[in-house]
Amino acid sequence: MGSCPRGPLRLTAVPPSATQSFRAPESVAVSPVPADFPQSGYYLTLMAHRALYSGGQASSQLRVLRVGNDTRCALTTRGCNRPLPDSGPYRVKFLVMNDRGPVAETEWSRGTQLPQAQKLQVVRGAQSAGTVVIIAILSILLALLLTALLAVLIYTCTGSSDPYCIVKVDNEPIIRTATVWKTLCPFWGEEYQVHLPPTFHAVAFYIMDEDALSRDDVIGKVCLTRDTLTSHPKGFSGWAHLTEVDPDEEVQGEIHLQLEVVPGPRARRLRCSVLEARDLAPKDRNGASDPFVRVRYNGRTQETSIVKKSCYPRWNETFEFELEERATEALCVEAWDWDLVSRNDFLGKVVVNVQGLRVAQQEEGWFRLQPDQSKSRRDKGNLGSLQLEVRLRDEMVLPSGCYQPLVQLLCHEVKLGAQGPGQLIPFIEETTSTECRQDVATNLLKLFLGQGLAKDFLDLLFQLELRRTSEANTLFRSNSLASKSMESFLKVAGMRYLHSIVGPIIDKVFEEKKYVELDPSKVEVKDVGCSGLHRPQTEAEVLEQSAQTLRAHLGALLSALSRSVRACPAVVRATFRQLFRRVRERFPGAQHENVPFIAVTSFLCLRFFSPAIMSPKLFHLRERHADARTSRTLLLLAKAVQNVGNMDTPASRAKEAWMEPLQPTVRQGVAQLKDFITKLVDIEEREELDLQRTLSLQAPPVKEGPLFIHRTKGKGPLTSSSFKKLHFSLTTEALSFAKTPSSKKSAFIRLVNIRAAEKVEEKSFGSSHVMQVIYTDDVGRPQTAYLQCKCMNELNQWLSALRKVSINNSGLLGSYHPGIFRGDKWSCCHQRDRTDRGCDKTRSRVTLQEWNDPLDHDLEAQLIYRHLLGVEPALREKLREPSRDTEAGAEPTGPDQAPEDPLAQLLQVLQDLREAHSCSSSPTSPPPSEPTRLLELQT
Repeated sequence: MGSCPRGPLRLTAVPPSATQSFRAPESVAVSPVPADFPQSGYYLTLMAHRALYSGGQASSQLRVLRVGNDTRCALTTRGCNRPLPDSGPYRVKFLVMNDRGPVAETEWSRGTQLPQAQKLQVVRGAQSAGTVVIIAILSILLALLLTALLAVLIYTCTGSSDPYCIVKVDNEPIIRTATVWKTLCPFWGEEYQVHLPPTFHAVAFYIMDEDALSRDDVIGKVCLTRDTLTSHPKGFSGWAHLTEVDPDEEVQGEIHLQLEVVPGPRARRLRCSVLEARDLAPKDRNGASDPFVRVRYNGRTQETSIVKKSCYPRWNETFEFELEERATEALCVEAWDWDLVSRNDFLGKVVVNVQGLRVAQQEEGWFRLQPDQSKSRRDKGNLGSLQLEVRLRDEMVLPSGCYQPLVQLLCHEVKLGAQGPGQLIPFIEETTSTECRQDVATNLLKLFLGQGLAKDFLDLLFQLELRRTSEANTLFRSNSLASKSMESFLKVAGMRYLHSIVGPIIDKVFEEKKYVELDPSKVEVKDVGCSGLHRPQTEAEVLEQSAQTLRAHLGALLSALSRSVRACPAVVRATFRQLFRRVRERFPGAQHENVPFIAVTSFLCLRFFSPAIMSPKLFHLRERHADARTSRTLLLLAKAVQNVGNMDTPASRAKEAWMEPLQPTVRQGVAQLKDFITKLVDIEEREELDLQRTLSLQAPPVKEGPLFIHRTKGKGPLTSSSFKKLHFSLTTEALSFAKTPSSKKSAFIRLVNIRAAEKVEEKSFGSSHVMQVIYTDDVGRPQTAYLQCKCMNELNQWLSALRKVSINNSGLLGSYHPGIFRGDKWSCCHQRDRTDRGCDKTRSRVTLQEWNDPLDHDLEAQLIYRHLLGVEPALREKLREPSRDTEAGAEPTGPDQAPEDPLAQLLQVLQDLREAHSCSSSPTSPPPSEPTRLLELQT
C-alpha cells in the first residue's frame, strides 16, 4: 500500500440530485463562490488539517468541524465557511487537496435534512442554528484514505431528540402521544376528547425525550388552568412557550386539615389537626415518599411524624399555637418528603388566612396542595414552544324529558324526507359555518343513530346534495353536511369493519419496513442496500421491486375487500344502497354508468380507507406513527387505492405518470371493486332487518384485547411475573376472557356488579400500567381483579371503557385503595383493616371519548341545542323571509296553540330549553346533574 495522501481536508455539501454530476475542482482558486451555489450546486465550505485528528485520541476528545458557522463570510469569498442557503437535504464528502489539486476523496454521505426552526432545545450552550457538526473518526481510518473510506457521523449542532407529549389532568397522566424520532421540530397531529370532572383544576402538557437506556428526560411543559380555558370560549389555539419543570412546582394531592380557634388560659389558641393526605407526589425511587408535615405560624414551627413509603399517609396529630389578636401572619402547612442523605423534597403547601378563621371559628376539609412559587422563574423563551388547540366545553345536561320536543321535531323532519314542508336540516346546514360543520354533523349523526334513523338522515342529506349538484364529477367533493355526516357515520358504524380489512395489510407494511419508491426523482439507491453478491441495486431494480411490493399490498387489500360483503355492517350496506340508488336516479344513462360506483367509493375509499392507510394511528390501527420509510410506502398505497376508487379515470392517471407500473393491478382492482359494490348494495329490506335483529341479539364488544390478570390470594409477594396473559372482551353485559381471541369466552365480571375501575400505584407491582376492577361476586362479597396493560394509552382506554359502561350502576364507590392488601396491611395507607374505607377518591368521571363509545342521547341533544342557540339569529332571519309567507303559518294563531311552521316550532323549542337551563341554574333550584366538561385537544 502506498503512503497516505498529504494535504488539508476540504468538505463540500451538495443536494442529492447533484452527486452524479459533481467534479472536484482543480484548486480552491477555481472553485465556485457561495453566490454561485444555485448554478454550480456546491462550494467548498471548510478546511481542516489531519493534525487535528492524531491517532490514539479518545472519541470524547475528537475535534469537530463546524460547517456553516461563519456568518461573516461574504457571498463572493471562496473557501470560507459560509452557512448553507437552506435546509437541504444535503450529502457531503471530504476532499484531500494540495497544490496539485484533489488527491483523494471519500464516498458521499447519506442525505441530511437541516431543521430551520429549532422549537425544542435540549442541549446547553450557545450554538448557531442550522450548523452541521461533522465528527470525523480519523485516528485510524486516515491511514486507509487511499481506498476513499471515511466514517462520519452527521447531526445538528443543537443535538436531536426523540420527543413525545404526555397530557395530565390534575397531575394524572391520561394521554401519551407517539414518539417522533430524531427531531427537534416534531409534528404529532393527534386529536383527543376527554370528559372531565367538574372539579378539575388544570391540564398540563409535558414534552419528554425518550431514552431507551435510562429514564426519559423532561424538556419542558405547558400548563393551562381551568380559568385560562374558560376565558377562551372558542378555544385556545396557538403557540405556547415551554417552561422549565421545577421540582418545587410539581406538586399534587390534597391534605385533610381541621382548623379551629379555641380558648386558652391567657388568650385564644389556634389548633391545627393534620389528619391525612392523599395522592402525594412519589419522590423516591420505590414509587412512594416518606412524608411529614411542617406547620408554621407566628415564628413557631412544629412537625408531624414521618410515614415511611406512602403517598397516602395518615397522621392524626394536633398542634396548637398562641393566637395573637393583632398578628396578620398566615398559617402555613407544608408537606415534605424526608430523605436520609439528600435534602428533603417539597410536596406542596397550604396557606390559611387566620383572620378569616377568627370569624368562622372552625374549618375542616380537604385542601389542595399548592406549589412554592417564591423562586424566580426561568425565561420562558429558551425551551421552545408547543402548538396547541384546546377547547373546554362546559355543558349542563338536563333530564331526558327536556330534550324530547327537540328530538321529536328533528326526527319528524327526517321521516318526512326531502319532500317535507319544513326542511329544518337544510336550514341547519345553511347556517352552520365550515369550522363547526364536522362537530354538528357528528352530533346529528349520533342523535339519529340512537333513534334508529341514521340511514334516513343520511338519505335526506344525499337527496339535498344531489338536488344542488349539476356536474357528476363534483358530486360529494365539497365539505358539505352530507360528506361530513357520512365520514362520521363510517367511523362510528364501520370502524371494526375497517380494522378487519385494512389492519392486516398495515401490520405487514410496518413489519417488512421495505424501501418502496415509484417516483424516479426521489429514489435513493444507497438507502436500499445490496442485491445478490453484494452488488448495489440499480435505480431500475429499485423501481421494479417497489412496484412488485405495492402490487402485492394492493392486491391483498382488494381481495380482502371482495370477500367482505357479509362482514360489512347491515346499516352501512343499507346506507350505501340508498346512496347508490339516489345517484343512479339523478344521473341515468350509459355515459354516467360509473357515477353511482364512484359515489360509493368516494366515501369508502377516498374518505375512509385511504386516510386510514396514510395515518393508521389516527384510526387506532397502530399505536405509533410510521417512520419516514414506512410512511412513504403507506402514502403510495393510499394513492393506489384512490386511483381504484376513482375508477381509474384519465384525470387520475394524468396526475402522476410514474404510478403507471401499478396500472394493471389498478384496472383489475376497478373490476373487483365494482363487483364488490354491486353485491354490497344488493340487500333487501327484509334481509337488512334480519341482519340487524341478529346483531341486536349479540352484545357487541365495547373493547377487547390482550391483558395480564392477577387475582390476589394469600400473603405471597405480588410481582409482574405473577400475571397471566388472556384475551379480554368488554360488552354492555359483562367483562369476559378467553385464552385466545377465537376461544370460548368465560364470563368474568357482570357489568352491573362493577363498583369502580381505577389505577394501581406503581410501587404495588413495579408498573404504572396496572388497573383494578372492584366488583361484587354473585353472593355480594367485594372482590378485586388486577389487570396489567402494556402502555399508558391502553390503560386509560380500558379504564374509560369500563367507567362508561358502568356509569349508571348502583353502589359505585366514592373512594378506593390505590395500593394492594399485602400481608396484613394496605400498601398505600398502611391501614390493617382490609375493609377500611379507601384512602383516595375514585375518578369515574375522567374518560376518553372513543369512536365506539355508548351513545349518550341527552349529551348529543344538548350539544345540538348549544349549536342552534348560536345560530338562532340566522334562523329567525330565515323565518322572516317573504318567501315563507306562502308556507304553513309561521306563528301560532292563538295563545295556547303551537306554531305549524317547523322552523317556528324549532325556535319555540329553543326558547323552552333556554328557560329550563335558567331554572336549573337558579340558586333555589338544585342542578339536575353534574355539568359535563368535554376537553378537546389537538397537538
